Amino acid sequence: MKRIDASSYIHTLIAQGEHIEQDFKYEISDARKIARTLSAFANTQGGRLLIGVKDNGRIAGVRSEEEMYMIEAAAQLYCVPEVSLNMATYRVEGHTVLVVEINKAQHRPVMVRDENNRLWAYVRVADENILATPTHLQLWQHDSITIPTLLSFTERERLVLDLLSKEEECSLSRICRTTHISRYDAQRLMARFIHWGIVAMRYDGHHFVFRNIGE
Repeated sequence: MKRIDASSYIHTLIAQGEHIEQDFKYEISDARKIARTLSAFANTQGGRLLIGVKDNGRIAGVRSEEEMYMIEAAAQLYCVPEVSLNMATYRVEGHTVLVVEINKAQHRPVMVRDENNRLWAYVRVADENILATPTHLQLWQHDSITIPTLLSFTERERLVLDLLSKEEECSLSRICRTTHISRYDAQRLMARFIHWGIVAMRYDGHHFVFRNIGE
């Protein structure tokens, strides 16, 4: 088997562009901000950061070892729980590119501590880091339960599913307005439906919407 060199490896990654499992960063100047990216990758499918690469794919290189320390600080100090990652450097075109591999978290959510000590979780959607919704938090709670649970269908569940059967996609606000269910209860219902493979959630560029996939 032909061994791929560092330059070919990095250029192969760059050619993929930014996507749900890959992000380019020209530099790391804020550990708390990069913690959001780590949270998003860990809460979704895992992923890869290429540090020293501009958004257009041009290699600029990392400027100092300080950026490695900031990545470690982001993972260890600002992510709760700590994010598992691996780092490696590659010399390409006279520049050093830092590749950070982030594993998908075994126990979600991975939260980020902000300046006021509040905790927030993020998810990765395409090439963006999006603030996780209460529905995500409820879903992860369902996913963490190892004991099988039964899904009961009351009038409330049927109202929501009937609405999703009639309309292609619905926002949570429309579900609440139409069915007269509280936002909290609607979030819990959506999480249960997603967990059971009845409903799917999609980000439309402004908010998350839901559609029935159980029919």
